[in-house]
Amino acid sequence: MKQYKHPLINRSIFSGLTLQKNCFWSALFILVGCFALKAQKTLSLDSLWNGAYDANRMESIRSMKDGASYTLLKDTENEQANQLVQSYYKKPKEVLVLVDSRDYEQIERFTDYSFSKNEEKILLESEDLPIYRRSKIADYWVFDRLTKKLQRVSEQKIQEPLLSPDGKKVAYVFQRNIYIKDLINERTRQLTFDGNYETLNGITDWVYEEEFGFVRAFDWSLDSKQLVYMRFDESKVPIFSMDIYGSDLYQFPYMFRYPKAGEENSTVELFVVNLDTNQKSKVLFGDEKPVYIPRIKFGGGQNSLIIQTINRHQNHLKLWRWDTQKKSLKLVLEEKDDAYVSIHDNLKFLEDNSFLWTSERNGFNHIYHYEQNGKLIRRLTKGPWEVTSLYLINPKLKELYYQSVEDGSTERRVYAVKLNGKGKRLIQGSKGTNGASFSADGSYYIHSFSDEQTPPRFSLYQTKNNRLLNLILDNKGLKDKIDEFGFSDREFSTVTINGEQLNTWMIKPVDFDPSKEYPLLLFQYSGPGSQQVANRWGDQRLLWHKMLANQGYIVACVDGRGTGFKGAAFKKVTYLNLVKYESLDQIAAAQYFGNLSFVDKDRIGIWGWSFGGHMAAHCLLTGNDVFSMAIAVAPVTNWRFYDTIYTERFMRTPQENPQGYDLNSPLNYVDQLQGKFLIIHGSADDNVHVQNTMRMVEALIQEDKQFEWMIYPDKNHGIFGGYTRKHLYTKMTNFIYNNL
Repeated sequence: MKQYKHPLINRSIFSGLTLQKNCFWSALFILVGCFALKAQKTLSLDSLWNGAYDANRMESIRSMKDGASYTLLKDTENEQANQLVQSYYKKPKEVLVLVDSRDYEQIERFTDYSFSKNEEKILLESEDLPIYRRSKIADYWVFDRLTKKLQRVSEQKIQEPLLSPDGKKVAYVFQRNIYIKDLINERTRQLTFDGNYETLNGITDWVYEEEFGFVRAFDWSLDSKQLVYMRFDESKVPIFSMDIYGSDLYQFPYMFRYPKAGEENSTVELFVVNLDTNQKSKVLFGDEKPVYIPRIKFGGGQNSLIIQTINRHQNHLKLWRWDTQKKSLKLVLEEKDDAYVSIHDNLKFLEDNSFLWTSERNGFNHIYHYEQNGKLIRRLTKGPWEVTSLYLINPKLKELYYQSVEDGSTERRVYAVKLNGKGKRLIQGSKGTNGASFSADGSYYIHSFSDEQTPPRFSLYQTKNNRLLNLILDNKGLKDKIDEFGFSDREFSTVTINGEQLNTWMIKPVDFDPSKEYPLLLFQYSGPGSQQVANRWGDQRLLWHKMLANQGYIVACVDGRGTGFKGAAFKKVTYLNLVKYESLDQIAAAQYFGNLSFVDKDRIGIWGWSFGGHMAAHCLLTGNDVFSMAIAVAPVTNWRFYDTIYTERFMRTPQENPQGYDLNSPLNYVDQLQGKFLIIHGSADDNVHVQNTMRMVEALIQEDKQFEWMIYPDKNHGIFGGYTRKHLYTKMTNFIYNNL
């Protein structure tokens, strides 16, 4: 039996899970549809999934500390290589090439980069291979801007390297142990030695990575003399095994630690290492033993380590400051909630070591300013709306820049407010989704904008007088290409369902006739704090929905109770009963649409992916008099099968809340199946295990219910790679045409 080796075997396991755009050079265009329109082109699924309609974006922007320039990765003409370039805010046409991958035969192209704090060194990533959703191994190189020399960090592929603030060292993880390379003498020393199948140093376990959203579990002190790291002991976490079929004669089991709801988690410890003396000290929390440590960060003072801890119910968060010199701990602030407290990255320190923090303690997510010791100075924003992002503090103007939904939960605007809570001003307020990337000193910003009719557009502004300096990127060519299909725009509105005003969008056929009846397909995700109804440019899935509309369907989406950006009460009403109220809202929404004169109430379908797949299955079964068809992709079918951190945040444990788990599981309602049902899963889904679908399939079989299903071999939760996405969407398209 082949044994699990982390992460070296992941190339063979997951290499097929990375989307390869160059696999789509097929000349065959599949014209899906049975109601072809005469005047417009028909979108082919072949072109949809080969990147032909992807928007260009500025996603790798880093503002330089001089406040006058920024960097980004730029493709060369043939797109096989790329460059790291520096652009200047005042002179946008001036571009300085910092590093060109064509100059180094060892590197085909850079996949990511970062600077040391002094910006003298650049850490370059290449040849990355995915492990799970966020984790990867890759080749890494350090480029010295003064000497122009390129230095490889390690001969092996490594994880999560981080340059020290002084640019003299780089720390990284290899095979679950931490190493530090001295870039001056080129010597590498091993910092930890106990990394193995049960122990991780400096990187998170599976459930932290997936649910707390980070992989690197170490950080440098501001003076580069200390390193803090997390140590995970997974020995009591149950092992999950899934077969990898590959192309060899025998399949083999891929085994990893996965804590399902109610099971044992990893135990986590926190250590600080003095790199001059090699002395290691453990961070102690008095009588407490934290269940989760979702964030660690050096900041707020020379010897200040900021630590966030949260209990297993995730309704009591504590923010601590550990003095690495005195080895003392101070509780700075606490967040409590009857349901749960959300983890975020909205912690920003000011020059005086006071800090900004967001909280929904008063019903909506807003910004608070605290002294270094945790004493509240003032609340900076308030109102029945939510702050969605903190950007930057401008020290000269004493302004904070942030994004919010003050103009409506489907819109995003950018604002500024003085640190004294006064002088609030609107920076960008066009209807749609506005974002901003500010220069280091706040003098300039790159405005990002999109809406239903406008693909991503990036413009350069001067902040103080909000003056437009230059249009950088507008994707006009993409807009022209898509306009050839004659798609209808989404129509945004609200509907009153179960006493709530719910956001919705609808796509009608381009030749819509209100005197006719059309079949309706509902799309939704519905997960806690999520949002699908937003005024922004869409993705491939939205184009697919618009293609379906042009084939004679109405496609709609409703964000029901439990979704985000409408306040804590709206979001947390589903606590302890995931899918109950969400399903009631989707069923009621379908009934509402079915009563419209132009909707055929006997032909209403629903589909979704992951949480949305669970919803699709549950709605088809419990709303069998409303829905005639459903497609569930990678669905959870019982929350007992899902992980501790996510599931218990919203449901507590199965031992505490058995009814919440079982009454809201579609497994218990398979006898009610009346409509047409397609269930789809990837066999190598490390997130929502194929176990969920297998249990559903067996339950349906034992109730003698007919259905269709598809398993994609060795594909993960995203179900992609090669022709996979095209195949999946072709299958769903045909199922809709044949059954709705």
